[in-house]
Amino acid sequence: MKNAVLLTSLLSLGHDVVAFGRTRTPWRSTNDTQTWPSLNDTQPCTFTGSTGYSLLKASNRSCTDIVLSDLSVPAGVTLDLRNLRNGASVTFQGETSWGYSEWAGPLVSISGTNITVKGAPGSLLNGSGDLYWDGEGQGGKTKPKFFQARLIDSTISDISILNAPVHVFSINNSRNLKIANVIIDNLAGDGLAKNTDGFDISQSSNIEIEGATVMNQDDCVAINSGSNIVFRDGICIGGHGLSVGSIGGRSDNTVDNVLFDNSVIINSQNGIRIKTKHSTNGTVSNVAYRNIGLSYITDYGIVVDQSYGAKTLAPTNGVSITNFTLENVSGTMMGDGLAIFVRCGEGSCADWTWAGVNVVGGQRSTECTGLPAGIEC
Repeated sequence: MKNAVLLTSLLSLGHDVVAFGRTRTPWRSTNDTQTWPSLNDTQPCTFTGSTGYSLLKASNRSCTDIVLSDLSVPAGVTLDLRNLRNGASVTFQGETSWGYSEWAGPLVSISGTNITVKGAPGSLLNGSGDLYWDGEGQGGKTKPKFFQARLIDSTISDISILNAPVHVFSINNSRNLKIANVIIDNLAGDGLAKNTDGFDISQSSNIEIEGATVMNQDDCVAINSGSNIVFRDGICIGGHGLSVGSIGGRSDNTVDNVLFDNSVIINSQNGIRIKTKHSTNGTVSNVAYRNIGLSYITDYGIVVDQSYGAKTLAPTNGVSITNFTLENVSGTMMGDGLAIFVRCGEGSCADWTWAGVNVVGGQRSTECTGLPAGIEC
């Protein structure tokens, strides 16, 4: 039934979830040593198979056009693409895979300025999450995070990720980064996979994520700190929705100027969520959700929780949430879920503007607290 509902929802959206990329004929060596071109050569450096990783490790900072073709990365090591040459490009072709090892990861780490990262048509990054999922998330087996990015003036596009063990994209200390047409497929993890956040964003600015499809078991997006962040034209399936937070208790606890636009959240625990930790400090300002569709939400359609991590305690007001806008947000709840639930500390939530909010089904909460003027549960 769940798959039927999912298929119907996707068809009704008419959203293209197939990754596209540019085709090209890569340079390849004609012997087993896989040598690469000189810096003045316009041909790409291609690394492939089980020998490609060691060669890449020795030369990735000297190449400007890197092609990873059916690359096999050894167990317990990172595909290290840090400190690439200014203006370098990285193209994933075929299937990139990693050996099994219980370690913290990440499986991929990339950093640099003016970097272009893209997936060729049909390419796939396979995290073999089915070998790790144990229902414990960040507990139990040690599971590697997937894709860590610290990029400036760069793009990531047309990347398809299958079966991430745990957190997928970690965007940290980045600015002017555009991410387009990414597919995260963790549907096989339903039941056992936990903490498989699609995009975690921290200490970053001017980040745009467009046309992403995220099928997972945790936040589709979680913005923990940063400014000028946009997520638009996205599809979020099976997880915990579009989230700001959790805020508080980190080195940076400021979120400002965030827009979620023209996106749908399907078969998920939550739809829209702002979560701040109990007894911590921080600021959340100028966050807007516009043109958001919710389908088959089980727990909360719209939730603001200022006692995150301490449900039995009264909400605290150390984190302010101001200028929070909802515009044209509609959808359906399942079962006994709450369409709207707000728990704000005394005076910490102010200047909210909600218009065109229509979440039907489920129940109405009688326990909302600290509501700003003009807002109702």
